[in-house]
Amino acid sequence: GRHSMLPRHVQRLGRDWITHWNGSQILALNSPVSSCVRWAGHYPPWASFPFPISADFSANWRFHPFFGPWRQFQTSNWHLDNYTQSCCFHLPNPSMKSEGEEPLTKKRRLSGQDDTSTPEKETNLSNQKEVSCLSVAQNEEKHGSKKGTIKRHWEYFCQQSKTMKIAKNKGSDQSSTGSEAAFDFTVMSYNILSQNLLEDNSHLYKHCRQRLLFWTYRFPNILQEIKELDADVLCLQEVQEDHYRAEIKSSLESLGYHCEYKMRTGRKPDGCAICFKTSKFSLISSNPVEFFRRDIPLLDRDNVGLVLLLQPRFHCRASAAICIANTHLLYNPRRGDIKLTQLAMLLAEIASVAPQKDGSFCPIIICGDFNSVPGSPLYRFIKEGKLNYEGLAIGKVSGQEQFPRGQRILSIPIWPKKLGISQNCVYEIKQQQKEENEEEKLEAVKPDNTQEIVIASEKLSSKLRHHFKLSSVYSHYFPDTGVPEVTTCHSRSAVTVDYIFYSAANDDIAAQPGAEDTFCGGLKLLGRLALVTEKDLWTVNGLPNENNSSDHLPLLAEFRLTER
Repeated sequence: GRHSMLPRHVQRLGRDWITHWNGSQILALNSPVSSCVRWAGHYPPWASFPFPISADFSANWRFHPFFGPWRQFQTSNWHLDNYTQSCCFHLPNPSMKSEGEEPLTKKRRLSGQDDTSTPEKETNLSNQKEVSCLSVAQNEEKHGSKKGTIKRHWEYFCQQSKTMKIAKNKGSDQSSTGSEAAFDFTVMSYNILSQNLLEDNSHLYKHCRQRLLFWTYRFPNILQEIKELDADVLCLQEVQEDHYRAEIKSSLESLGYHCEYKMRTGRKPDGCAICFKTSKFSLISSNPVEFFRRDIPLLDRDNVGLVLLLQPRFHCRASAAICIANTHLLYNPRRGDIKLTQLAMLLAEIASVAPQKDGSFCPIIICGDFNSVPGSPLYRFIKEGKLNYEGLAIGKVSGQEQFPRGQRILSIPIWPKKLGISQNCVYEIKQQQKEENEEEKLEAVKPDNTQEIVIASEKLSSKLRHHFKLSSVYSHYFPDTGVPEVTTCHSRSAVTVDYIFYSAANDDIAAQPGAEDTFCGGLKLLGRLALVTEKDLWTVNGLPNENNSSDHLPLLAEFRLTER
């Protein structure tokens, strides 16, 4: 009754089309299944109604002129994939392939072609992609993994870590290892994609099926990821406040976590959370950081940070606390001045929380979405502890854009004095107390040339410094190929912006050169969950997808707290 004209259309198709019709076999157009007939090109608006088909249907048929100008189809290389009774035609949108395949524009960019490629080239790309997907599917079947799952493996940096992880999987307690001077724990950093931000930026997720973007679908997947990775400390970004209160907090508490949360100060209803297993840590202090300052025009953004001081629950001589920080810096690629100021505020809070009685810092881990790429000035400042920003363009601070539009030069100093944070990224009160103590010492002892140089360098206003020697858990490039690692992927880009930085012990073989043990104890990187390439992600249709419900990947590392 819905398609009253169907019999007349069917009659006009000709005897090349019509044979005996088995009612259980339908040639349905625009049906989203994997085993189907595919061809490139546009399709008419009426292409959604069903046509009957013969049980002995042959691929050597032609369209009747009734269908209109089918020159594209006559020259296209379409075929039947494992034709069965349930198979169907699939006429995809010309700019988007079916789920499990990336947009054609993404294919062209990955293959070095521009948007002016010919239909024949697009057909070849489609065939190559189908072969690639088949290879992935065969590999998944071989390893017994779920379809569409991203392949990530654990990378170990010491054999003892691997042995202990196997023992942990068998249910043995850490105390049974016989080590009384070490404490092993895992830390995850994960931007879980706020539902509010997803809906406000829907143009970034055009490659995704609509049903995969609903929170009711996404949250069970995210929670399952957290369960499977089973980290001792979770640093979560883009945690939407109403979802946190309604289900995230209670779900994590049921898994043995204690949760601390800081919501953004503006109208955006998300924030940062740090959750830790109460069986491994106890809370010493929780310190939220608000980057918005009403009295400072520069700081008109509502990003936040959170700094926790945790006490490990174990008995050994290296009973130092651990400082865990989590943040989500401003995204805007053209406001490097705000990004650096927000980072300085976070580092100042860490510097006020992490000092021990002997003046050294406890081990520090900083997680988050820094909206900056590896090698950028902001990234180098975190790792090297210094940055001379004189003459630096404001749009080049984060390295997010290859040709930054923000060409204004950073002002000197970047932030006003009334912020109360020095160029050494500590609160001015602390800095004044330190200077007063140094003056008292200088009265008794004449300063040498080295001290004079240090004092002079602190007065150079275009140089930022911080007191931490930090290493990155990830190396950001695959050593064998030089291909970049990726932590986030959507319709617009695929880059690394998420990090886990830590204060490394002297004997940490995974630490970057220059890391020093200036802490009470130290952290040794035992292992990490490997990242993947952009190409890997597009084999599962990017992010989010059926099994990964954020546009970011979770980062996971295992550390050992050792004696100084």
